[in-house]
Amino acid sequence: MQKRRYRLPVTVLCHLMVLLGAFMVLLGAVSVPARAAPPHAPTHIAAQLLAGPVKDGKATLAIRMTPEAGWHGYWLNPGDAGLGMQLSWDVPEGVKTGQPRYPVPQTLVVQGLMNHVYESEYAVLAPVTVPAGKGRIPVHVKAQWLACTEQICVPERAELAAEIAPGAPHDPRFDTWTQRLPAPLDAPAAFALNDKTLRLAIPLPASVPLEAPHLFVGQDKLIDYAAPQAFARKGDMLLVTIPRARFAPQNAAGIDAVLRLDAAGNGIALTARPGPVPSGGTMLAGSEAPKLPALPWLLLAALAGGLLLNVMPCVFPILSLKALSLARAGESEAHARIEGLAYAAGVILACLGLGAALLALRAGGEQVGWAFQLQEPVVVVALFALAVAITANLLGLFEFSVPGFASAGSPQGAFATGLLAAFVATPCTGPFMASAMGAALLLPVVPAMGLFATLGLGIALPFLAVAFVPALRARLPRPGRWMVTFRRVMAVPMGLTALALAWLIWRLGGSASLAYVAALAALVLALLGLVGRAQRSGKRALMPAFATLAVLAVGVLTMPEPRPQAQEEASIIKARPFSPEALAEARANGKPVFVWMTADWCLTCKVNEAAAIEREDTRVAFEKAGVVVLRGDWTRRDPAITRYLTEQGAAGVPLYVWYGRDGRAETLPQVLTPALLAEKAR
Repeated sequence: MQKRRYRLPVTVLCHLMVLLGAFMVLLGAVSVPARAAPPHAPTHIAAQLLAGPVKDGKATLAIRMTPEAGWHGYWLNPGDAGLGMQLSWDVPEGVKTGQPRYPVPQTLVVQGLMNHVYESEYAVLAPVTVPAGKGRIPVHVKAQWLACTEQICVPERAELAAEIAPGAPHDPRFDTWTQRLPAPLDAPAAFALNDKTLRLAIPLPASVPLEAPHLFVGQDKLIDYAAPQAFARKGDMLLVTIPRARFAPQNAAGIDAVLRLDAAGNGIALTARPGPVPSGGTMLAGSEAPKLPALPWLLLAALAGGLLLNVMPCVFPILSLKALSLARAGESEAHARIEGLAYAAGVILACLGLGAALLALRAGGEQVGWAFQLQEPVVVVALFALAVAITANLLGLFEFSVPGFASAGSPQGAFATGLLAAFVATPCTGPFMASAMGAALLLPVVPAMGLFATLGLGIALPFLAVAFVPALRARLPRPGRWMVTFRRVMAVPMGLTALALAWLIWRLGGSASLAYVAALAALVLALLGLVGRAQRSGKRALMPAFATLAVLAVGVLTMPEPRPQAQEEASIIKARPFSPEALAEARANGKPVFVWMTADWCLTCKVNEAAAIEREDTRVAFEKAGVVVLRGDWTRRDPAITRYLTEQGAAGVPLYVWYGRDGRAETLPQVLTPALLAEKAR
């Protein structure tokens, strides 16, 4: 049977950020088990087991599946997402069940993901061999399947029973269900694989009409399901070319597939073996491909999203670093341009690195999204140590010209500032950025990396403008003694950043983790004090500097396993934890539903909560309207939340989705106005 298409989390090892240009941080993973519906939970796809009459020692069992309006089930290979049916038969000794046969599926593209589905009643037929002389034969089966809409998926199950009765009257529904099965092809097909494509030669008479053909391949990870399929006729041979799977494509000794011939659901079942596949032929129209916005529009969205990140709360912690760089940019035209380019290079490189890590993790089956780095305690500890060191540098405890965050301007310092700016500034998604980053998770690697690079360019654009436009630079104050005072003042927001990261460490890892990093910070500050004393006395400070870096590296990499404490959320709004099951239950009850996706490290989320969600008028309006609030906390990696974000076309948080009483989903703006939610509830 087809294995699950959603992934169980596994431990993942990721390279971390270079600390002060000298060490890397280790990224781990979280295991969260997937949850299934209880055995007798109401189902959105009703299942029934029926038995046909016995003829020549053979019978047919039918599992009749009837989806509710708006719901769908899956073929044996569900495509990019979903789950094929899992069957466990219980039959008397001597009775044998064969491989189930599925009708020709439909294609459904959701957020660029290709799914192989059934949106109306369908039946899965299983042949049964019955020993001679058997009377009535009881048959039981435990069935599990996934029921989905375009917004949510719910695992469902049922224990079904039927009885095979010799001499039972013929049920005409079996004729209808049998006609919907793909007809077996009486000749084998040939296929050829290379690094980029799967090519097949299918013996199909030229007289057979084709309308919107599509080839459903039974083997997993062989092809790119959502890619366009090219069909060509060459006499009585149908030639099909399909791009290989984008990540970790698998090989196959044989291929089982179903060719859909037309929109009415007629099709043929075929088996292909390695062999010669001719080229050429007359091209036919292919099947449907994912409908994403054109790449130029996506690039513009990424550029605008990066530009707007400069005024989003996510960027506030590193404004002090930018401010000092901007002040230094007025020293000379050449110096300003060099610093601007170096800063932009750092930002773009960091965005490319984060994007590459994100795509690699998702290719490996991990449920991760944008800003995944801040879901790991060890990364936050590294950033906390960095914030402490920068604060000490700004206060004059020691001098560190490389990376030169606050000392005399240098290309190395601007580059390092850009790296840090992008790393810390991208936890939240802003306007325009959400659609671009969501598309980047679905596009091939090259255009996806282009979107990440364009996002970095957008973040760096204001600084580049100051560096290359003399009129803007002329408005900056000239360098002078005021910069020393300004440097000390900038230690305040950086120190507050360190405190915020300490709070996040406590949220992620509990009190023990906080005590550990507090001791680490105290040791680092003591060593930095030795560095500063050596510098002020005119001595070389290499030994204490290297000792500081060694302590930081060892402290971060040997951090004990975090053990987060259960914490009660102090909230005005009565919210339930998000889960697909909770969402399905709330929507089934016909009540308005507000899905609220947040994270402790997302400052935009916290601003929205203070300004629009955690308000008395919002609470009153929600209670009056009976709104069900489901809160998803993405502070730590949660595969269920990540899957939901992906289904909504979002790469990260914040995400707010409103489900009306009619069941329709509406994605709300990422920056909420104070009265928006109360108005939605009225």
